[in-house]
Amino acid sequence: MTPIWAQLAYLIAAVCFILALKGLSSPKTARNGNLIGAVGAVLACVTVFFARDLDHLTLILPAIAVGSVVGVVGAQRVQMTQMPQLVALFNGVGGGAAALVALLELQHLGALSDVGDVPEFDLAATAFTIVIGAVSFSGSLVTFAKLQELMTSRPVTFPGLPVLFGGALLASVGFGVVMVLDPAIWSGVVLGLLGLALGVLLVLPVGGADVPIVISLLNAFTGLTVAAGGYVLGNTVLLVAGTLVGASGTLLTKLMAAAMGRSLLNTLFGALKGGSTLGAGEISDRPVRSAGPQDVAILLGYANRVIVVPGYGLAVAQAQHALRELADVLGDKGIKVDYAIHPVAGRMPGHMNVLLAEAQVPYEQLKEMDEINGDFKQADVVLVVGANDVVNPAAKTTPGAPIYGMPILNADEAHQIVFMKRSMRPGFAGIENELLFDPKTTLLFGDAKDTMSKLLAAVKSL
Repeated sequence: MTPIWAQLAYLIAAVCFILALKGLSSPKTARNGNLIGAVGAVLACVTVFFARDLDHLTLILPAIAVGSVVGVVGAQRVQMTQMPQLVALFNGVGGGAAALVALLELQHLGALSDVGDVPEFDLAATAFTIVIGAVSFSGSLVTFAKLQELMTSRPVTFPGLPVLFGGALLASVGFGVVMVLDPAIWSGVVLGLLGLALGVLLVLPVGGADVPIVISLLNAFTGLTVAAGGYVLGNTVLLVAGTLVGASGTLLTKLMAAAMGRSLLNTLFGALKGGSTLGAGEISDRPVRSAGPQDVAILLGYANRVIVVPGYGLAVAQAQHALRELADVLGDKGIKVDYAIHPVAGRMPGHMNVLLAEAQVPYEQLKEMDEINGDFKQADVVLVVGANDVVNPAAKTTPGAPIYGMPILNADEAHQIVFMKRSMRPGFAGIENELLFDPKTTLLFGDAKDTMSKLLAAVKSL
């Protein structure tokens, strides 16, 4: 029986998780939300130590120490541009841990079944935790490998993949039923192995800008496994935390798919029928209009309204601080500057907001797509820094394009467009951007950080 004080501590931890999720809904409160969530997690862990008689402390304590060291070192060394990969790894570890705990609980339930009846729903929840936790673990590792470029980011398909996936799915259901009828550890192990195979087969056909959507989906899977594990273990705080993660991950997945203008089924299985967000990636030899920093500085310096469209290239070049200083200089000249943030700018929702917040960009200047899309017609200059697909008119004008139907920022409606690009290579979706060849578009080639510094100096000299 859990002591009353421990139940109250778990309740406080659960409230902390709810407040943390609320805090993460806004850039202004995200830092405090993270801290509140961390306090809740520490409280829940400490409560377990004092409320339960724990065995194997000689294994538990070193594991906690190792995990803490890895977490601290990772937090200090991982770049903001690599945050989606880190999210994928953390998510995978959570799913794998839930699956392992469920396997251990299966061993306990199997022993109980020898002396009495075990509720079938408990066994069904255990089977669900094992298979979905394993799917989340292996699938997250594949998404990490794709984003980290340890393997190709293109969809990976082969003849018979749908049949193999369908067979593994049916086998998982079959062994889940077997495990409920006969809760033996061998059936749980087989179920876990099938889950690992399902995770790999699920993510391999996903490529390009769809990979972050799958990360969000797998995050929801992990939350659901933790919630199911909390039910089996009778742990309320796990049940609440898992439900929050599962629900928020599901909603985020839906929002990301909508931001890409595609259904979740098309995202997961589009490559199997020839569709994908990743195109051929050819480099066009059509002529474009380019200019140097001084010419672009004149465009910016004599504008009344400038809208900046930041993208992943900005993050890679670590140019956000120079960009914020440029915006400050323009603001001092009486020029109104805003940042147009697409829902999938960067690699994940909120990724670009965090990068710009790190550079001390005022929250008031960060405008979501729906809020600012109507303002592009009044913008004298749109400065696109490291973005591509989120301003590609092909999403509106080219049926059959990988990104067709995806809501985009209406940069093409501005009076002048300045594209800061390293080269003419396509964006993450791998398709040509017609906006580059628009008569209103000027290209400023070079590394974003170096070019931004030169542009800043040129604007200051006006």
